[in-house]
Amino acid sequence: MGNLLYVVAVILIILWAIGFVGYSAGGLIHILLVIAIIAIILRLIQGRTL
Repeated sequence: MGNLLYVVAVILIILWAIGFVGYSAGGLIHILLVIAIIAIILRLIQGRTL
């Protein structure tokens, strides 16, 4: 389950990077980035390595 969380975070970061270049989604891009960062922080807090 923790591995899935990491995969989702990486996908969200990639989507954010693509959207940041494209400027098409506006505020949605920043929401994706925040969700990805929260997912990574939760994974680190759980004590598992990336």
